[in-house]
Amino acid sequence: MNIGFVGLGIMGEPMCRNLLEKLGGTVYVYNRTKAKADELLARGAVWCASAREAAEHADVFLTMVPRTEDSRAVYESILPALDATKLCIDMSTIDPAASEAIAEMVKKTGAEFIDAPVVKSRPAAEAGTLGIYVGGSEAAYERALPVLRCMGQNILRLGGNGKGLVMKLCHNALVSQIQNGVNETASLAGAFGIDIPTYALAISYGGGQNAYLDTKKAPLAAEDYTTAFSIRNMHKDVHLCVGLAAQAGLPMPGEENAVRVYDAAMAADLGDEDFCATVKVVRGEAGA
Repeated sequence: MNIGFVGLGIMGEPMCRNLLEKLGGTVYVYNRTKAKADELLARGAVWCASAREAAEHADVFLTMVPRTEDSRAVYESILPALDATKLCIDMSTIDPAASEAIAEMVKKTGAEFIDAPVVKSRPAAEAGTLGIYVGGSEAAYERALPVLRCMGQNILRLGGNGKGLVMKLCHNALVSQIQNGVNETASLAGAFGIDIPTYALAISYGGGQNAYLDTKKAPLAAEDYTTAFSIRNMHKDVHLCVGLAAQAGLPMPGEENAVRVYDAAMAADLGDEDFCATVKVVRGEAGA
């Protein structure tokens, strides 16, 4: 099986590396910045001059790009390379309605398309233990499973095209609200002399224990904001979520508060830091 992979950023590069190591066949890669492909090329991946060239070689074509417009542009560019032998998997987190439109565009060529956004951050991408939410036909999902299992352990089909993205936005919205709760209560505890390790231990004894705190207590205590998942990407996701809620006519005051925090973090030029750096906003340290 030959793979085409476009988008070798913080998540895409280790995801592609797992495909290269586990799946067999040839992996054809393209990225706007070629230097990000250097390690993969050293491991045997083949560089392509464009996304279309990668799609021409691929049986299964994957994308992991930052924004809705990036995904749309890639799939528009590869349409001449698609036919009924091809399966396209977009693992980006984008607007569900736009993804449905991309799916229809792709399927007119005879190719199949699924959305398969991921949860967890770079360490899980490196370990091949991502969670993956899939939207698409049952047949396309079954065809994609051997590929997806190289990158993730928990893979769930939610329904037709776009439904994987709906679930991903719900997941990230919940994380953003849990994160705000951690930021606020950890800061309050700190104001009374309780440090992050002690706070996290105490929380683990009760009903407040959560995966966000479990994974971020050490970086928060060390004030280490090395990026595993950026504020910029989460800022995009929380805005996509409130847009989805508006379509449904559903008020989400908790998520609207998360949006305010992320807007403030972006305004403070924190976009490229890890998303746990939103604690600076809650503490009034952003921009200081």
